[in-house]
Formats: sequence, C-alpha cells, structure tokens
Amino acid sequence: MPDFLLIMESGAVRVVNVKPADRLTDPEIAEALAWPGDLVERHGWEYEIWSGADRVVLENVRFLAAYRRPGVVPEAEIERAWESVQDGDRLGVAERRLAAERPDHEARPALLALVWSGRLTTDLSRPLSGDWVLRRSL
Repeated sequence: MPDFLLIMESGAVRVVNVKPADRLTDPEIAEALAWPGDLVERHGWEYEIWSGADRVVLENVRFLAAYRRPGVVPEAEIERAWESVQDGDRLGVAERRLAAERPDHEARPALLALVWSGRLTTDLSRPLSGDWVLRRSL
C-alpha cells in the first residue's frame, strides 16, 4: 500500500512509497515496490520511491528548528536583522554588519530565525558556515 497520494497544483497525481535506502537492495522489497509503480503509471499518474533527505539537510533543519518558537530570539532583533541583511550576503558578512560592536556570533540567532521562518533562504545542502549565501524571499 502506498504511503502518500499527492495532488499537485498542476493537477498531476503522484503516489509515493517511503522505504529506507538500505532496504531498497532487498529483492523482496524491490519487487514489492515495483508492481505498484507499474499500476500507478498505467493510470497516468507519477510514482516515486522516497528514501529520505540528505543527512546535511536534515542536520541543518534540526539545528534551525531551535529558532522556530516565538520569543527565542527577541522580535526586535529579528526585525533589525531583516533590515540589515542584503540579498546575496554571506552569513558571516551579515553577522559582522549586524553585530556592530558586539561579537559577531551574537548576531547569528536573529539571522537563523529569519532562515527558519523562510524570510531568508540558503542552500541547506551545505553545512552551516559563515559562507552560507542568504537570499531575501519576501
């Protein structure tokens, strides 16, 4: 039985089975995943086997989740960071600008709260560093 049925904005339908990557080499698992794919595709739907996200992406998301709750970083600091950051800034550059007379690392939480909220985006497939390129999304 499939794990997810997704209906895309375009109207396309995608059926997704989820299975850990290390189990995909088991012939019984491979066979059990193949027949639903054939059936689904005969109906004109898309079929996908999903084996999880990249380890670095998951680590970054777990780390950023610390900034998901309101009040963890004062709203005034987040807004000051938003006003300060420029599209294309590297995280380290944005921190130095925002920190002013404080140590750079004290500015990081407000910037990471903006990444968590989606107001800033970056390539989460790279480990967290001052080289992250920040993009304004709103």
